[in-house]
Parts: sequence; C-alpha cells; structure tokens
Amino acid sequence: MIEVKVTRLKREAEGILGVELQAADGARLAGFEPGAHIDVYLADGLTRQYSLCNDASETNRYCLGVGLAAVSRGGSHYLHMSLREGDALTISEPRTLFRLSRDATCHRFIAGGIGITPILSMIRWCVRHSIPWQLHYCVRSRMCAAYLDELSAFSDCVHVHANDEWGGQAADIQTLVSDVKMGEHIYCCGPAGLMDAVSRHGQQSGIPRENLHFERFTAPPTQISDNSDRPFTVVLAKQGLRCAVKPTESILESLERQGVSPPFSCREGLCRSCEVEVLSGEVEHRDYVLSEEEQVAGKSLMICVSRAKSDELVIDL
Repeated sequence: MIEVKVTRLKREAEGILGVELQAADGARLAGFEPGAHIDVYLADGLTRQYSLCNDASETNRYCLGVGLAAVSRGGSHYLHMSLREGDALTISEPRTLFRLSRDATCHRFIAGGIGITPILSMIRWCVRHSIPWQLHYCVRSRMCAAYLDELSAFSDCVHVHANDEWGGQAADIQTLVSDVKMGEHIYCCGPAGLMDAVSRHGQQSGIPRENLHFERFTAPPTQISDNSDRPFTVVLAKQGLRCAVKPTESILESLERQGVSPPFSCREGLCRSCEVEVLSGEVEHRDYVLSEEEQVAGKSLMICVSRAKSDELVIDL
C-alpha cells in the first residue's frame, strides 16, 4: 500500500479527469513499465484500477486519466465529483499486464476513448527511445479526446478518427490493421466492441496472436453474470480446508464464506491480483490476463472468475 496525495486535477477532455498523485511523504514512487496500472482504494471498500499515463521514467508522480462512466459503479463518479487537490488516497504499487513487446520492430496503437491512458505512456516510451510508432485514436468527437494538445506534436504519427466528422460512422478497423508490417505489434485498449473488432480483423489479416495485445477495463456482462455453472470442491492445500463452490458463486466468494480472505482486487479476471497456483485438477479459465499458453498449461488461475472442469481443484492456499 502506498499513501499518496492529489497534487493536481485537470479536465483533460469532456468526461475525462486527469489526476496527478505524489507520495504523501515526498519520497520517490515505485518505478513502472509503460502500460502499467494501479489499484486505487476508495471509500466503502471500493477498489478501482486505473492506468498510468505519464512517462515511466518519472518517479516523482503517477498520472491517471479517469473517464466518467455512463453507468458508474461508484469509482469514477466519486473521483469526478468529490476528489479535490490535497486529498489523501491509498494505492497499490504498479502492475503490468499490458506491456510493450521488446521484439517488435515498430508499434501500432489503437485507442478508443479513455483507452488512450495506458497507450499514452507507451507512446512516451517510444518517443524517448526513438522506436517507430503510430496511433489511431477513435473517439465520438474531438471534445472527448484527451491529451490531443500533447499528441499534436506528433502529427505524422497520430490519426484521430472522430465519428462526428464522418457522419457518425466509426473507424474502419479492417483498414487500420490491413497494412501491418512484418515484426509490427498492435496494442488496443478501449470499448469491448473495438477490441473484439481489432482481434477479429487482425487474425483475418494474418497477424500472429502473439503480436496482438489488449487491455480490458471491464469484463463482458455475460461473463460476470453466468449462473449456469456446476458445483465443485476447492481444496486449500496449505490449510487443509475443503470448500464447496456453489453454481452461483466464484471460488473467491466460496472462500470468503468460509472466513478465508485471499488477496483480490477487480473480481472480474482483469487485474491478476488474485492469481493462485493450481496443484491438481482441471481449470476452466475465464480471465482476461493469462495468455493462451498459460491457460493451456493450467498452472494457475484467477479465483475471482475461473472455475473447475474437474470435480475437485487443489490450489496453493
């Protein structure tokens, strides 16, 4: 846990609040990789994840861009309406699930709305290291596009696709990925529809899966509310405890019902904070952070969303 204070608030665009944080004691902050995020702990037990958008070489501050969700679960509404400069917050150390490939010869970024935040730190890294890049920034209008002033300095590399400038039509994703060069990697963050389109058209264009990178802010509703699951037993190897996981609850919820409190954050399989080693049993992975290779290996799972295909699952807790 890191205690920080809010040192600056700025309206970066319509519905997007820029938040600058510094250590409450004035110390240096932990370093981070481009694309990293932090957990922000709010009132009433709320925890939300926000990407760091400043230069990863900076150790004196963390900068966030917070979009006001149309249907807020409490986090974005609180930060937009109640947060003030000088306020104290508690955050986690940065975690990196969405990272730049060091094998790529160049980087192509596709951002939708608030999805620009992790990509902005990646762009700053590319600029600092003279690595070729280009950005396709998809927004409803330029009024909703954060950081345009800064990005305007790289006009040759930045392409803004504003729907209201094209009769309400969204960007043609097939065109955005059809000319990818050998060794080029694509990074996409934004609404689920945008990321699904990039994944689909990217694979149709012959781009290897390992060259496509995605950062999701929320899980699809069907994944969160599926109540058609079968029961199974989870065994905590270190504690010798057996817990029955009901069809309508997650492993995490079953453990909490038994008084066990493992670490977690998002409860949606997005942040990797509840990852636990699997000792035996077959896993039905439902997270968005393990690679295909990691899921096939079945050596760990996210207890907030994933389940068991086998009747029993033994985990290292």
